[in-house]
Amino acid sequence: MIITRHFIRVGERMVHYRKAGSGPILVMVHQSPRSSAEYEPLMEKWAPHFTCIAPDTPGFGQSQPLPGDPDIEDFARAVHALLDALGIEKCAAYGFHSGAIILMTALKQQPDRFTRVAMGGYAVWTRQEMALFGDAYLPPFHPSEYGEHLTWLWNRILEQSWFFPWFATDEAHRLGVAHADPARVDAVVREMLDAGNAYQAGYGAVLRAPRDIPPPGAAMPPCLITAYDGDPLQEHIDRLGDMPAGWEARKVATPDEHQRASLDHLLAGDHPQMGALPEAEDEGFAAIEADGFDGLVHWRGDRAAHTLLLHEPGRALASDPGPNTLRVDLPGHGLSDDWTGEAPKDWGSWAAVIAAIEDRFGIEHTAIPAPPSGDPARLYPDLAPDRFGAYLTTAWQVVRARHFFEPWYEADAAHARAFDPADLAPERLAAEHRDLLRARSARAYHQALLDKDS
Repeated sequence: MIITRHFIRVGERMVHYRKAGSGPILVMVHQSPRSSAEYEPLMEKWAPHFTCIAPDTPGFGQSQPLPGDPDIEDFARAVHALLDALGIEKCAAYGFHSGAIILMTALKQQPDRFTRVAMGGYAVWTRQEMALFGDAYLPPFHPSEYGEHLTWLWNRILEQSWFFPWFATDEAHRLGVAHADPARVDAVVREMLDAGNAYQAGYGAVLRAPRDIPPPGAAMPPCLITAYDGDPLQEHIDRLGDMPAGWEARKVATPDEHQRASLDHLLAGDHPQMGALPEAEDEGFAAIEADGFDGLVHWRGDRAAHTLLLHEPGRALASDPGPNTLRVDLPGHGLSDDWTGEAPKDWGSWAAVIAAIEDRFGIEHTAIPAPPSGDPARLYPDLAPDRFGAYLTTAWQVVRARHFFEPWYEADAAHARAFDPADLAPERLAAEHRDLLRARSARAYHQALLDKDS
């Protein structure tokens, strides 16, 4: 099952979403501080039944944040604004944990908009629990000059599976789902790095949201709320109280049982069909197939541009492409997919992909960068997630050193380079850091550039 990615302008904001499947629309609202990426396995399961639309909520993933100090009503209105922009008048919906809080609020705002709703857990905190959360649960998250924020982030995400809340490190708050899986921690860490301090607004709005279920007499579409063993919200099923007609809440044993019950509930409804959905004119993803690559390439700029600008190895497309130009993330960089197999080191394979992009957009000229100086094997260290999160600080040290020396690993006077102190601002380094972490094929791209010039 192919999952595609898209951008759509919603008012002044750019919103990113994933799409898969066919048939009636199912909008899927993710939990905080995640992104729509967490729904990819579930989208593959449910795509035979629905056109699954999973947006990044405001400030998370690749969606721009809401202005000011938004509350839960604003995040729920953002769901309706997205549906309006996509031309979706009525649909089914699914939300998990904090995604369920957003969805519940959207449901109360416009109940006639949804045919059926399924939720994975719904938090109803006691006053004592809310007092425990306080300000400690959502501390500010800003990049620091030397990358200290990365050590905190790794441990905060890792220990969230050990204790809930993560800072309550005592036996009373131990979880039965503890793990030390670097790949699972890395997935959430990357989403926190994308969100930055915007996570406070989104997560904070959810925590401050009122927990009022619609009253029993309210006219609402059918809704099913389930929570599985090991989910901290399972005990909250007993706190929901009386609900509207057609609503049900129950405990289940496993995540698979929760997903099956949710799907069965959603399939029991009568949902309208939808045609093609609109997309943004100045940013998106193009499906490219050429010589070992078969995937999505992220692009930004002028669709009708005649000039394509390529980034260096280990980098990504510029935030402002400039007039009459198009930029792309090459395979294994930025938001683009990676190569189908091992990234090729010969220029011919990369040139074939670039030619396919040129054909797709009608490009007449492509500006190809010169390879950076240095040994590719040393310029791009292994940044695979490790048990202790050391890869995060390794990458941070690389992006700092790149401003002082060329190549960065030759830290001596003979290799010193001029630099602008403004480029060392932590926010700027954080953007470079994210690019380097995503640059899975940087070494191969660099070697291909050398092959081209040999």
